[in-house]
Amino acid sequence: MIEKILLVTRVRTIQNEVVSIPNSTVMNNHTINFSIEAQEKGLIIHTTVTIGYDVPWRQVHELLINAALATELVDAEPKPYVLQTSLDDYYVSYKLNAFTKSPNRQAVIYSALHANIQDQFNQAGVEIMSPHYKALRDGNATTIPADYLPKDYQAPLFRTENINNPNALPKK
Repeated sequence: MIEKILLVTRVRTIQNEVVSIPNSTVMNNHTINFSIEAQEKGLIIHTTVTIGYDVPWRQVHELLINAALATELVDAEPKPYVLQTSLDDYYVSYKLNAFTKSPNRQAVIYSALHANIQDQFNQAGVEIMSPHYKALRDGNATTIPADYLPKDYQAPLFRTENINNPNALPKK
């Protein structure tokens, strides 16, 4: 907080912006205090990823927990945990929950956590599929970065049938 006067309270955001909030707004709404309990009990930070049904859920849990434990300022105890929050048409939603005692560093923690999630999944050869992502394995390179692929990786061949060739059509 920068300033609190009769009509307004001014706070500085993590991006170093000064926000003026009318005190009437403060008095008529709820306020979330991220730091009051954090030192004793820890603040739970959480993020959601969506992974296709082709990946075993136990592997997803392990990768997410390992990513959390590799993140600076995330506590090893209590241990991070994963909740499966929905079973959708093409993917499962997994919510990773982890504890921190550094609530004022949330932006840095989330950034590092997301980087660690990407690293863990790439190293395991598991693609993070968002609900709007469609992949046609047509011989193009995989979406996993080349540094994580085996040295002898070869893209699959693109196979097509010539529909103009009557011999290529199935016989009835």
